[in-house]
Amino acid sequence: MPHVLQNVVFPQDRDPDLLPLYADPETWSVIDEEPVRVSSRAHLGNILDRRRARIVAGRRVSFGTYFNAFPASYWQHWTPVRDVRLTVRTSGPATVLVYRSNGSGVRQRVETREVEGSVTSHFDLVLDQYSDGGWIWFDIVADEKSAVFEGAEWTTETAPVRTGNASIGITTYNKPDYCISTLMNLASEPDVLELLDRIFIIDQGDRRVDAEPEFAEVAASLGEKLQIITQPNLGGSGGFARAMAETLQRGESEFVQLLDDDVRLETESVRRSIVFGRYASVPTIVGAHMFDLLDRPKLHAWAEVVDEAPFMWRTLFQEKMPHDFSATNLRQNPMLHMRLDADYNGWWMCLIPVDVIREVGLSLPAFIKWDDAEFCLRAREAGTPTVSMPGVALWHVSWVGKDDSIDWQAYFHARNRIVAALLHSTIPSGGTLLRHSRRLDLKHLMMMQYYPVALRHRALRDILSGPEHMRANLATAMPEARKLASAFPETVVHKDTGVPLRSRRGRQVFKKRRTHDFDNPTGLRLRWFTATALVSHWLHAPRPENVAHPEVEFGKGDAHWWRLPLFDSALVSAADGSGKNIYTRDRAKYRRMLVDSVRLHRRLRRQWPELSRRYRAAMGDLTSLESWTSTFEGRR
Repeated sequence: MPHVLQNVVFPQDRDPDLLPLYADPETWSVIDEEPVRVSSRAHLGNILDRRRARIVAGRRVSFGTYFNAFPASYWQHWTPVRDVRLTVRTSGPATVLVYRSNGSGVRQRVETREVEGSVTSHFDLVLDQYSDGGWIWFDIVADEKSAVFEGAEWTTETAPVRTGNASIGITTYNKPDYCISTLMNLASEPDVLELLDRIFIIDQGDRRVDAEPEFAEVAASLGEKLQIITQPNLGGSGGFARAMAETLQRGESEFVQLLDDDVRLETESVRRSIVFGRYASVPTIVGAHMFDLLDRPKLHAWAEVVDEAPFMWRTLFQEKMPHDFSATNLRQNPMLHMRLDADYNGWWMCLIPVDVIREVGLSLPAFIKWDDAEFCLRAREAGTPTVSMPGVALWHVSWVGKDDSIDWQAYFHARNRIVAALLHSTIPSGGTLLRHSRRLDLKHLMMMQYYPVALRHRALRDILSGPEHMRANLATAMPEARKLASAFPETVVHKDTGVPLRSRRGRQVFKKRRTHDFDNPTGLRLRWFTATALVSHWLHAPRPENVAHPEVEFGKGDAHWWRLPLFDSALVSAADGSGKNIYTRDRAKYRRMLVDSVRLHRRLRRQWPELSRRYRAAMGDLTSLESWTSTFEGRR
């Protein structure tokens, strides 16, 4: 009996912005080596249901798209599957054309078949030429009469390496509407539910999922698969650790699928990730890509890595992200055809084999930030790879309208990055990590952002106190960080009231420049600028009139670290556009925090070998099922 690897699907939402991710009925050309859309013929009315579509006479529709092309290179590289069958069902006169690409994105025709009437066409394909990359897809062309695409799937006769199901763990904090939407989407897909043992909702908020008006109906449709678990807010790491623990203790699932709460789910992605996990030659973490929930054709995260020297995360080809599929389709972009190997995957959606959790432990008690990266690095050291799988994705609120480096999350950014490096860095003293951390302090201080520096220094002191602090302050670090904001006036967002909040010298507007242009100092100019700005802020008090009233105004995109230090105070738009923050130079805070930064980073560098030894020795206890169970039981 053939095993279905991937179904061809259409969007569950009637959203025209989603069509380029599923089917491409548009005409493209290339002008000056750039892909250009010549004409658009995308109509939602031609999508008949989840699996069927009308191919209008005289039109050509390509399924060489993100969700419907087959990622052949990943299946060849990570699984024993070598023979795949594409089955395409059509009614009416049409031509079916099958294509493949290589790792450079070069397109090649594989087969052409003319069909008429109700026809099921089979195309047998061999996965033996996709080591560097490449997809397989098909197009359908209707000539004088319209045709109907009745469905398609990619199958294999090869048996999976493992056959177990998955449990889903959704961690939520006051996002019940998103969770209900996810549950409804899962309930509508029987072939996905077949692969699920349990759906755990780890509810850590006071706006309860089971209090939503739609909950009773969706709970009835999911039956005993759905379980609501309530606990205090232990962050993403505490919620996902609970899902891991529940899955381990029940002993019925081979995988746990972690899902964030504020997402829109492509349910076929859940099925694909579990199937790929079953076929992986060795136990493998299967991660999903992330599209922007508020700009849905834009892909923000493809394959993520941790650079060793600065010990900092990034997306591969970060300079080319986000990728807008409404502007450039899959077939036009060679980068998207390469096989990209990841170090980790974000826990917005990530499938983890239960055996891996048994071997390496649960999540680090990090609350938020770096728990996903640290876990995957830990698993990699134990021999488990992470695959960031094309065609497996969801929509998540992106970081475009956020700046969590200057709010309460600055504590977790600083602490958890350094802790992860203490646990996993192979370079003495973490390479350039501490130098980079110190530079972040200097940038914030020069920009008059004293609150994130205070949080970063609290994080460094906690790290120096030893690994025991991580579980001890798991439930208290976040509220304490938020409480500290009241001591820093720049954290207040002044909302628009109808009376404009204005600066003395007005808004500063700048031409958009490349990062290497004169406006952004580099090299010797960077060192001179930093030195003079640091000395100036140390020696000179702000002018009284600039303390009483903001000196200048900046849009968020113009408020860079090389501009704000030139002024005594500034009115800066909040990242989400909800209002404005007022940054004012405070010489006393600046002097104290600058000295603290130097002292703390010197202590960290001096004590790095001993701290690394202590944190590595404690990792087993920090991540053990027994310790997490004790935490859950003690905080119910």
